[in-house]
Amino acid sequence: MGETDSSSSSIWQEIEQSESYLVCSMYEEAATLASSIVRQLKGSNISDNNEAFDENELFDMLESAGMVFVQALNQLGRTSAILNELKVLFVSATAIPVQVLLTGACFQISGASSAGVREFLEEFLSSWSLVDGQHYVLVGAEVDVDVQDGCDRRCILEVDKYMEVVEVYAVTLLGTTLKDMDNAISWVEKSALPEERRQVLLRRLHSLYSLKTINSSQVSAVMHENNHKAHYSLSKELNGFEGSPKGLEANYLPPGENNTKQTILKLSRRVDPCLWWFRSVNLKFGNVRVVVTNGKILLGFLFLLTYYVLRRKGATLNGLVRRQVSAAKKAMVDLWQLAFSYQVNPLAAVQPLPTATRGGR
Repeated sequence: MGETDSSSSSIWQEIEQSESYLVCSMYEEAATLASSIVRQLKGSNISDNNEAFDENELFDMLESAGMVFVQALNQLGRTSAILNELKVLFVSATAIPVQVLLTGACFQISGASSAGVREFLEEFLSSWSLVDGQHYVLVGAEVDVDVQDGCDRRCILEVDKYMEVVEVYAVTLLGTTLKDMDNAISWVEKSALPEERRQVLLRRLHSLYSLKTINSSQVSAVMHENNHKAHYSLSKELNGFEGSPKGLEANYLPPGENNTKQTILKLSRRVDPCLWWFRSVNLKFGNVRVVVTNGKILLGFLFLLTYYVLRRKGATLNGLVRRQVSAAKKAMVDLWQLAFSYQVNPLAAVQPLPTATRGGR
C-alpha cells in the first residue's frame, strides 16, 4: 500500500511540474512531460495491475495531464492538430476524458481550425448508447450502471457530460460556425437523447435559425432599399443636368464615347467641392498612420479661437483690475501724506509777538 501511495504521489508531482512549465511559458517541456505522464498511466504496468490506483484517481490524473497537454499544444501553435494528437495519445477518442476533449474541440473551433472536428465529434458521440435516461454506456461494453461505487468511468458517461459534447457539436460547430442549421436540427431529432434535453436543444437551434433568417432578410431589404435610393438619386441628378448647357454638350460627344459615363464624371466634379468638409486628411509618421477629418480640424480651430478670445479678455480684465488697485493704492498714499505732512510748531504759543505789532499798540 505504501508503494502505491508513493507511486501516486510521484505522478502527481510530475503533473504539478508540467503545470509549472505551462505557467512559466515553457510549452514544449509541458507538452512533453504531460504526454509522458499519460503514456505512463496507460502503460502495461498499470493496466495489468488494476489495484495499483483507485479508478477515480487514475481518471483524475489522466484528465489533469490531458488538460496540460491541450493547453501547451494551443500555445505552441499546433491548434489544428490537437484532436488528432489526443486520439493518438489516448489510443481512441472514447478514452479521452470529456473535459479534455471539449477543451481541445473548442480550441480548434475558435482557432478557425474546424476541419476534422465534425468527424471526430461524430465518432465520439456515436460510440455511446443511452441505457436508463441518466447514463450512456460505451457500445460493446458490459457494465452494470446500477452499481455506482467503483464503476468504470471509461465505460460509463453521465448524461450531463454527454450533452456538453452534443451542445458543442450541434450548436457551436454545426449551427454557429458551419452555419449548417438544417443538419444540426436533423441530427438532434434523430439521435438518442433524453426527450427533455432534446426539446431544449431544438428550441435553441430553431431560435438561432429564426434569428439568422430575420437578419438575412433585413440585410437584403436594406441593401435593396439603398440601391433603389442611390439609383433614384443618380437619375434625378442626371435629369437635372440634362437641361443645362454643359449637360447638352454631353449629348453631342464624339462617336464611341459613353454619354452616361461622361455625365456622371461631370456630376462628380461639380459635387466634389461641396463634399470637402466630409473628407479626411491622412498623416503618416513612420509606421503610424493617423486619419484626421476636416470636421475635427474645424472643431480644433474653434476651440483654439475660443481659448484665444478668453485669454485676451482675461488679460484685459487683469490689466483693468491692476489699474484700479494701483489707483486706490496711490489715493491712500496721497491721503496719508496729506494728513501727516502739516508740521505744528510747539513753541508758537510762548514766543513774543513781533516788534511792529507792539509799536502799533
